[in-house]
Amino acid sequence: MELTWIAALASLLMALAAVCVFIFAVKKDYFRNIEDAKYQVFWSDLEDGPLPPLAAAQEKRNEGGAAKSR
Repeated sequence: MELTWIAALASLLMALAAVCVFIFAVKKDYFRNIEDAKYQVFWSDLEDGPLPPLAAAQEKRNEGGAAKSR
């Protein structure tokens, strides 16, 4: 029975910690513009340009192997 009380207390402390972290994040304005992150990733992928020659050769090799196995 004592272990049950310890587990219940531990779960309540973890829930309290999660609530405190959430309140801290809201007060520090971490949730200001969450949509911006996906656009930063998208545009950084486009700015990288085409694949380097080694990666392009590996892709061609993989596509050729897939065609032969059919």
